[in-house]
Amino acid sequence: MTMPIVKSTGFTPTERLLADLCERSFLRFWSYPNPVKDDGKELCDLLAVFEDQIFIFFDRESRHLENFSQDPAVRWERWKRAAIDNQIRTAHGAERYLRSGRRIFLDCELTTEFPINIDRENMIVHKIIVAHGAAEACRSFSDANVYGSLAVTYGKLGINLSWPFLVELDRDQPVHVLDSHNLEIILGELDTIFDLSSYLDAKVEAIRRYDCLSYCGEEDLLAHYFLSYDQFKNRHFIGTEDRDINFFMVGEGEWKSFIETPVYQRKKVADKSSYLWDEILQRTTQNALNGTLLGNSSLLRGQSAVHEMAKEPRFSRRALATAMIEAIDNFPETTEPLVRNLSFMPSFYTGKAYVFLQLKVAEIADYDDYRRKRQAMLEIACGAAKNKFPELDTVIGIAIDAPKFTRRNAEDFILMDCKDWTEDERLHYERANEGFNFFKTANLVSRRRTAQEFPGTEMKEPRSRGRTKVGRNDPCPCGSGRKYKKCCLHPSS
Repeated sequence: MTMPIVKSTGFTPTERLLADLCERSFLRFWSYPNPVKDDGKELCDLLAVFEDQIFIFFDRESRHLENFSQDPAVRWERWKRAAIDNQIRTAHGAERYLRSGRRIFLDCELTTEFPINIDRENMIVHKIIVAHGAAEACRSFSDANVYGSLAVTYGKLGINLSWPFLVELDRDQPVHVLDSHNLEIILGELDTIFDLSSYLDAKVEAIRRYDCLSYCGEEDLLAHYFLSYDQFKNRHFIGTEDRDINFFMVGEGEWKSFIETPVYQRKKVADKSSYLWDEILQRTTQNALNGTLLGNSSLLRGQSAVHEMAKEPRFSRRALATAMIEAIDNFPETTEPLVRNLSFMPSFYTGKAYVFLQLKVAEIADYDDYRRKRQAMLEIACGAAKNKFPELDTVIGIAIDAPKFTRRNAEDFILMDCKDWTEDERLHYERANEGFNFFKTANLVSRRRTAQEFPGTEMKEPRSRGRTKVGRNDPCPCGSGRKYKKCCLHPSS
């Protein structure tokens, strides 16, 4: 049992919204609003840390656009300066602070240090600005704007794009800018650490590849990302497979069209089961924050079953949770006083798997003694899984009382690191398994499942626009009417 960890919940309504969304995406244990530097000043509005992935959020609302029709150019520049430009400078400063190795605290009194160790040598920093206050003015400015989202262009800074609601960002120091509309879309659709970091990594890769990456709203870029899939690399990407393209643009309305397709709707229906996995993680990490989590795992150091479970992407959680639900539903209806059911579930990650143990015990005289015995049985099941499947490096065990027969439940977890599996260990678990015969019984049933992120479809490259080798005097592909050399970026050779 550890000391409780007290977190901020955000100081403003928009900060509290951000905190709530991030708690769902990064789970409660890895997301911390309003951390402060060692001088007592705020570092950022929210800091999320998971292994080498660092997410720094800055949330700012500006009211400079409330009377946009009066001197729109001036009001736009004031809003952009307050809501975006100043925050970008602060974000770069926050990254420098993180890399310096100086301490981070959860409170202005500097009494509670940031609880998660930050790997400052290998960390990948994602700087995210959330800018509020432009949506209404943006919608009224152009009928073509579907949602009131900000358009974004990543190019080589130096040419001022003084057009309202188009934000020019530096491709050499990329910062991600979200707004009031697409904040909930991005963190709602990419609501696991794996999914959000994979999207941001793919985006940065595209920013560095193209002389200019432009899109009419972050949600439109997300739709393009979902629809672009590399079968050989087994991942989504942004851009085109044509290596001669040096300017890439995603047009208005891609997201609106995408969410109306059966492809997207099937995914949302299929994902519903996956949130059982999240419920288990949220409940357990809340116990860790409360200081009531029992056992010898080191959640703060990333050495725990729960930490491994949090790595799974959304579609993998769907497959894992569905397997758990089916196992619960199929637990034998019996009057026998002692019944067990064990399920083996592969992870998204090679060399990693889960065993899910359910027990029905008719009478429990000493619940603590019963839990110790259940944990010992779970450990034997994990060792038996390693012996059955020698290619495994990591086995995570999850044990519960069979829900068909009890209203009260508590989970047991085991993380078994079996990379260096010795002959003595193999023999130990072989002998321990003699009374249980895990993975050896005649009732063993094997089922092969194939999980697709978008069920029942083949991913195709979307209709987003690219431009091959734009000349200095050619029209800029962004549609401004300006020559390329005077528009979004300096010309390429």
